[in-house]
Amino acid sequence: MKHDDAAPSISLGDVAKVYEAAASGELSNEALYAGVAQRLGIPDSVLHARQPVGSSGTPRSTVKRAIRWHQQSLRSLGLLQRVADARGIWRLAETNKAGLSEAAPGTRLVAFSTRLGIAIWGDCRDVLLNLQEDIAASLFSPPYPLAKARAYGNATANESEYVDFISTALEPILRNLVDGGSICINVGSVYTPGLPSRSLYRERLILALCNRFSLSLVDRVVWYNPSSLPGPTRWACVNRVQLCSTYEDVLWFTNNPAALRSDNRRVLQPHSPRQLKLIAKGGENRSGRFGDGAHRIAPGDFGAPTAGRLARNVLSLGHRCPDADAYRRYAREHGLAVHGAMYPLSLASFFIQLLTQKGELVVDPFGGRGTTGRAAELLGRRWLVVDKVLDYLRGGAGRFLDAEGFSMPRAVEDWALATPL
Repeated sequence: MKHDDAAPSISLGDVAKVYEAAASGELSNEALYAGVAQRLGIPDSVLHARQPVGSSGTPRSTVKRAIRWHQQSLRSLGLLQRVADARGIWRLAETNKAGLSEAAPGTRLVAFSTRLGIAIWGDCRDVLLNLQEDIAASLFSPPYPLAKARAYGNATANESEYVDFISTALEPILRNLVDGGSICINVGSVYTPGLPSRSLYRERLILALCNRFSLSLVDRVVWYNPSSLPGPTRWACVNRVQLCSTYEDVLWFTNNPAALRSDNRRVLQPHSPRQLKLIAKGGENRSGRFGDGAHRIAPGDFGAPTAGRLARNVLSLGHRCPDADAYRRYAREHGLAVHGAMYPLSLASFFIQLLTQKGELVVDPFGGRGTTGRAAELLGRRWLVVDKVLDYLRGGAGRFLDAEGFSMPRAVEDWALATPL
């Protein structure tokens, strides 16, 4: 069921906040309507106004209908669970080997929210199981199948088990992916244990997702990171048999390439000074044939003014930026673990602009420090991020303090200062 576009802008987070503010965590529908209206300043005349809805044309309040729709979404996601204080959160947490608070199986708790999105603490395989919302794109960077696990987690070093892990996480997303929607997975290099040869897990993952879910591979976009440290240390710096690895892949899939919804005009890049000079003089002044006639140049070619040049499928983006630096400062100031995976805001922003339009939903099942959500927030897209480590979501919340409608449950806000039971 979809709510009426004419209704005032009401988000999932707005409804969640009204439930949070209730003393008992329980509300009648009428009390819920009144709470949302009070929070958003919706006049009674608008709240109770009725309009013909559906094929029958039955008069209904479109505002109340939108509120009920979000209420049902919260119920289906299992998010109407109330946690009274920080100690209640500790009861839902399991401390991993790195000392981080992982969600116990079945845990689903709002970590923070804004008018546009919501961050949920829990395992994505639990949280997204009953999701009922059209998804325009899913963009994420999962834990890689490393032989030595990082603090933020390691699904498994076994390639076939890793493919199953990613497939399970994707199943509920693919059920809700719009026709022509996109899945983008940032994956890096992994080496064969004890050898300077690369694992084929990325190739196995591509084949498995295309075979299991009938997905199509749109592209393997290269993310070149000029800020990356020299590595792999053993094979490039010590034994000197490998080249320095400076790129990762973003595997781009769709459920229907014939209906692909991306638009490269949303990510046009600035023209080079040389191209601007060529446009200014009216284009080429020569003729030529190249590549056995496959390419030709004629006078006037490339002279038409355009909004920008087409983006390439090799993106040169460093992982250091003011937003990431601010995240690290906030996390350290609040005594929170800093997520070690450097997934840049600029990379997430590029794909969100390319793949989606304003108001559409972007989902990240491995949300980490909330980079996908932050990029979506800044670009006017709705977002849903999930992560099973509360330390990372709590630190990532600091990136959203300036977002409209930002809210964090008091229990989560105080959690970092609480003493585990």
